[in-house]
Amino acid sequence: MRKKITIIGAGNVGATAAHWAMTRELGDVVLMDVVEGIPQGKGLDLLQGGPVDGFSYRIEGTNDYRDTAGSDVVIITAGLARKPGMSRDDLLAKNVAIVKSCAAEAVRHSPDCVLIVVTNPIDAMVYTAFKASGLPKRRVIGMAGVLDSARYRTFLAEALNVSARDVNAMVMGVHGDNMLPLVRLANVAGVPVTDLLSQEKLAEIVKRTQHGGIEIVNHLKTGSAFYTPGLAAVEMAEAVLKDSRRVLPCAAFVEGEFGISGCFLGVPVVLGAGGVERIVEFALTAEERAALAQSEAVVRKQMAATGL
Repeated sequence: MRKKITIIGAGNVGATAAHWAMTRELGDVVLMDVVEGIPQGKGLDLLQGGPVDGFSYRIEGTNDYRDTAGSDVVIITAGLARKPGMSRDDLLAKNVAIVKSCAAEAVRHSPDCVLIVVTNPIDAMVYTAFKASGLPKRRVIGMAGVLDSARYRTFLAEALNVSARDVNAMVMGVHGDNMLPLVRLANVAGVPVTDLLSQEKLAEIVKRTQHGGIEIVNHLKTGSAFYTPGLAAVEMAEAVLKDSRRVLPCAAFVEGEFGISGCFLGVPVVLGAGGVERIVEFALTAEERAALAQSEAVVRKQMAATGL
C-alpha cells in the first residue's frame, strides 16, 4: 500500500517539504492550507514536475482536512514566520492557537499518524501538538536538531574546506540561542574537530550555529529559512515511513534521560515506524550538562506560556 504524507501549511516551508517528499518518492502527498487556491496551485505545479524528474506519486492541494484522512505522517508547518527583530518566542502566542487546531484536526482524520512539528518556537509547539492531539508521546516529534546540526556541519565543513558529508556533528537542546552544538563529539571522518580547528574558531562556529536562523532572516527581511527546514522535516518523515531507525536529533519527550523529565527537548533519538523508538543517552560533561539545563529552563518557560 502506498504511504501518505500530509503537510499542513502551504507556505515556503510546507511547499518546500512537499517538493522534497515528492522528489524522494516517499508516498502520496496532501498539501493542506486554509487559504483557498494556494495549496491547489502549488500542488498542481509540483505534480507537473513528475514527467521531468521521474517521480510517480501523486500530490493533492486542499483546504479540507477530510482529504488528509489515513495519513501515515503529518508535518505541521503552519504558523507565522520570523522577521528581522523578532525572536522565536515572539511567535508563541499566535502560533499556539494555529498548531492546536492543526494537530487536533489532523489526528481526528489520521489517528494512527506520526506528527512532525516544524512551526516555531518548535519546542513549545511540539508540546502544544502533543497536548492537543492526544497522541502517545513517541508519535509527536519536533523538527529542530536535524536543521541545527545541518547548519553546524556546514559551518565546520566550510572552515575545514572539506565535504559536509564527511562531517559528523550534532546539536542538542532548545531550538534557539541556548542550543548546544556538541564540540567534543564533532569529527571529520572520525578525526575530532578539536584536533583540526582552534578553540577560537570552534567558538565562532558554535555561536554562528546558535544564531543560524536569524542570520538568514536578516538576509531575507520578509521571512525565514525554508529550504533546509523543509528538507529536515522530510528526512525525519522518511525515517518513519521506511522504518529505517535513523539516529537523528529531534525534539522528543524526555523522561529522565540526561537528567531531565517532563518536557520536549532536542536529543538524539532512533526514529522508526512508530516514531521515537528510543532516546540515545550518553554521558555529558559538567559543562554540557549546564548548557542543557539552560535549554531546559527556556523550554519550560515556553511551555508555561502556552497555557496548556
